[in-house]
Amino acid sequence: MESANQDINLNSPNKGLLADAMTDVPVDNAARSAAPEGLILAEEEELRSELAKVEEEIGTLRQVLAAKERHCGELKRKLGLTPLDGLKQNLSKSWHDVQVSNAYVKTSEKLGEWNDKVTQSDFYKKTQETLSQAGQKTSAALSNVGSVISRKLGDMRNSATFKSFEDRVGTIKNRVVGSRENSTDGLHSPSGAGDKSPQDNAPF
Repeated sequence: MESANQDINLNSPNKGLLADAMTDVPVDNAARSAAPEGLILAEEEELRSELAKVEEEIGTLRQVLAAKERHCGELKRKLGLTPLDGLKQNLSKSWHDVQVSNAYVKTSEKLGEWNDKVTQSDFYKKTQETLSQAGQKTSAALSNVGSVISRKLGDMRNSATFKSFEDRVGTIKNRVVGSRENSTDGLHSPSGAGDKSPQDNAPF
């Protein structure tokens, strides 16, 4: 046999002659199983001969496959393809095969039919309408609550209590700011610190 990388030609007249790879194993006639009933000796010999040819072809095909796989591996290595690339390609092809398979197509069609039936059913439509109405009512209620809170805050700002509170806060602020400015003026000009009243120093 020539180099391992060389393709084996299945049409060759020397096909199946693998003298260096396979050795003859003597078969003991006593070890052979008895022929089934109704099978004459000539038929048995013919079947055994055919079985030997088929097994020989299987061996040849295994060697061809091994040579092709080695050649394929070398080509991938030269192209810089990694086993991960091959795995991705195999997964992609497998997924494509699944998608075009009859079972997948029929399942997709069935799911589409069920979806159409569900969305067209009265129960689904009533549920959808109920949820829509509930959403609208919730939105309206939240809007009303916001309006009420805004109105209450506006009323509170206009109330006498709030104005009185606002006036007190303003008075306290004026006193604090005025006393701070007086103490600052006293540091810069000690002679004129007592001449100005706190109301003259107020920023408002």
